[in-house]
Amino acid sequence: MSADIWNWSWWSGGLLPYIAIILFGFLPSEFWRVISIFVASGIDEKSEILEWVRAVSTALLAAVVANIVLAPSGALALAPLWSRIGAMLLGLAVYFALRKSVLAGVFAGVAAIAAAATWFGN
Repeated sequence: MSADIWNWSWWSGGLLPYIAIILFGFLPSEFWRVISIFVASGIDEKSEILEWVRAVSTALLAAVVANIVLAPSGALALAPLWSRIGAMLLGLAVYFALRKSVLAGVFAGVAAIAAAATWFGN
């Protein structure tokens, strides 16, 4: 027996939230991502606009890290300040050790801070 797609109970039984996420969450942001690919392909890597974008993204990352370390919320607030600072320093050390790899530094710092939150949260 196949599901009757015109029956409201079929939509409200669990499928509707997923359709809403796709329509209102994924598709609008995906549209702008595709447009940005075409726009960014014509910009020189050394241009002033990309230098500004790099500076803003670095500042945002620094602000997020400072917020996590100095004013954490949830389970992370149970970890002492020295462990959060240690996780930040570990991430910074990995960043420099792996030839300024932001991704590796962020992953190392997140792993260390998650381990500290788990250790001290229990």
